[in-house]
Amino acid sequence: MVFLTTKMMQRAAFFVTFGGLVTSLITTFLPLWKTMNSDLNEVENWYSGLWHTCLYTEEVGVQCKAYDSVLGLPLDLQISRVLMSVSLATGGLALLVAFPGLEGIEMFSSLPRLRRVLLILGGVLSWVSGLTTLAPVSIVAYTTVVEFWDQGFPDVMPRWEYGEAMFSGWFGGLALVIGGTLLFVAVCMGDHDQRPERVPNSPEKKHKTQHYLKTEVL
Repeated sequence: MVFLTTKMMQRAAFFVTFGGLVTSLITTFLPLWKTMNSDLNEVENWYSGLWHTCLYTEEVGVQCKAYDSVLGLPLDLQISRVLMSVSLATGGLALLVAFPGLEGIEMFSSLPRLRRVLLILGGVLSWVSGLTTLAPVSIVAYTTVVEFWDQGFPDVMPRWEYGEAMFSGWFGGLALVIGGTLLFVAVCMGDHDQRPERVPNSPEKKHKTQHYLKTEVL
């Protein structure tokens, strides 16, 4: 009994990739990449994202403001914006490309080789999307750690720390990489299923072979 078929693997890969793309999309626009609160004023919490910063106070609530200039942003945020945009584009293309190659979809049903190529291309695009999600999150995480432990800043000065979006970004990037890997596994499973089955040697064939060997020896 087969518990995991090629069709099930394809479906799993597609939904894992879709989940990773949705998570990366949410991460891109969340203003929770970095958080900061001051010991001098505990009622204020600052949040920073790729597109805007937010201030939370108990009296007013959350107030967000977009960055005034793109060129005025730190280099890590500029790079992160570009890479996250590339991630979303390649992730969407991965789903669009892989969908016609899934078993049970009527598109290109008479072209198995084309469907195989589409699944491989979808896996590659999913890998690219995952890596371009993990890279900016890791870059921002690295700069945050470096700035946090910078001895040049006074101890009383508040420091930026990790926000929730950092962890969701890592999760989304890993999900995209895993989804692409599962697509590759599904392609390998499909190739294995299409291999012709080996016909076991019949007794007559064995008898003929043994007779031939005896005749050759004699």
